[in-house]
Amino acid sequence: MTIIPAIDILDGKCVRLEQGNYRLKKVYDENPASAARRFEDHGITRLHVVDLDGARDKHIVNWNSLEQIVSKTKLVVDFGGGIKTDQDIKIVFDSGAAMATIGSVAVTDTDLFQSWLFAYGPERIILGADARDGKIAVTGWTNITEINLFDFLREYKAMGIKQVLCTDIARDGMLKGSSVDLYEEMVQKFGTLRIIASGGISSMDEIHRLDESGVSGVVIGKALYEGKIDLDELRKYINNR
Repeated sequence: MTIIPAIDILDGKCVRLEQGNYRLKKVYDENPASAARRFEDHGITRLHVVDLDGARDKHIVNWNSLEQIVSKTKLVVDFGGGIKTDQDIKIVFDSGAAMATIGSVAVTDTDLFQSWLFAYGPERIILGADARDGKIAVTGWTNITEINLFDFLREYKAMGIKQVLCTDIARDGMLKGSSVDLYEEMVQKFGTLRIIASGGISSMDEIHRLDESGVSGVVIGKALYEGKIDLDELRKYINNR
């Protein structure tokens, strides 16, 4: 299981939100690249970067922060938020991201998503499956659809997707625990997909349970910034990479 710290960027700064609410933000670092370097110094190899401005404004905004992270570290970065057009995804990869996490377009424009999956391949495209109460959310989590999470995964698995990043919005940024049971069920139902768990992770016990569940990766955000989980505690997982 890969440990993947999250860097969410708003107004060029490293922040965390609560349940995706832009009004409930806290700045943790003025410079996302410096936060990325600290993670790398602890042996981290993967990073999940989210363009919160882009997700809200429906186009890539913080590509310069992505460039800075990639140029100043050797981290493998997946980038999401605001990827709506061919130009957006080109900017993401031209700026150095190894992978792009796509959520809203997978809901609003299936043909466009499929074209990216074909053009870039399933190793570079991660399906973003963000949900609240089992329903898929889009546009920076501001719109909850009626699409069932499992139906969504089943459809895209048939299209050839290999990687899924799933965030339980109700738990994200709340430090009240992860939906471990949900991820266990996802692994059982979609065992051939590489599932990355995200949202609410607040303790090493959850990390251990998620590892045992069979997920391929776990995104950790606020728990790292608030010191609820220490990077040194994660050394077992980092060193096994």
